[in-house]
Amino acid sequence: MSNNRTWDTGTRRPILSFLSHSWHRLDAWFPRQHCLLCRATSGAALVCSDCAAEMPPAAAEACPICALPTSKHQLCGQCLSHPPHFDRTYSLWTYGFPLDTLIQSLKYGHQLAAARWLGEALVAKAPVLFTNDLPDLLLPMPLSPGHLRERGFNQAVEIARPLARCLGLPLALDVCERVRETQAQTSLPWKLRQKNVRSAFECRQPLDGKHILVLDDVMTTGATLNELARTLKKHGARRVSNLVCARALKH
Repeated sequence: MSNNRTWDTGTRRPILSFLSHSWHRLDAWFPRQHCLLCRATSGAALVCSDCAAEMPPAAAEACPICALPTSKHQLCGQCLSHPPHFDRTYSLWTYGFPLDTLIQSLKYGHQLAAARWLGEALVAKAPVLFTNDLPDLLLPMPLSPGHLRERGFNQAVEIARPLARCLGLPLALDVCERVRETQAQTSLPWKLRQKNVRSAFECRQPLDGKHILVLDDVMTTGATLNELARTLKKHGARRVSNLVCARALKH
């Protein structure tokens, strides 16, 4: 007599159902995630520990106003000779690989999970930065209506959401808007970027005596942040601080 056992359909279905249910329970206990950058298994993390460790750190010593590297945290020559309208810039990283890949996947690849990871990274750092002077409002860098329609979302808003919850700050989405379509800053020489964003913003309410925290993904020349700060100060803001995921360095 053959030892081969034949399972009828009625027997197989409960077994397959049990195995499927057990597998889903294991997934719940031990969540599996693929790294947004290298696609390796990263557990519950959106970015694996190896990729996170490769993120280029911000300058250890930097100008407190614009966050460019300086000796002993002194003001850089540009901020001394031509002080910007913003008062302080905090940067989590320097713009470079693999952070640039992550940010580009967010902005141009619609990888919104990257915004969550960036926002949570800022959450871990921000409470230390603002212990003595907590901002009154968190203002994500506004996008022009055209760019917003084209992209479908504002990456600065998505990054800012977890930070606003952490700091208990109002997320100022209607305080200021970008009223003029401008040429993409990345397509222009550094010297023309300030002119390109002149009068690009319009403030919709008084900001008398308020400390505004502006959040953006990348600070390159600082021209756009400077023009936004000029508009905010014109409407009464006492102080404007920038918090950016990455600071690009001059080459």
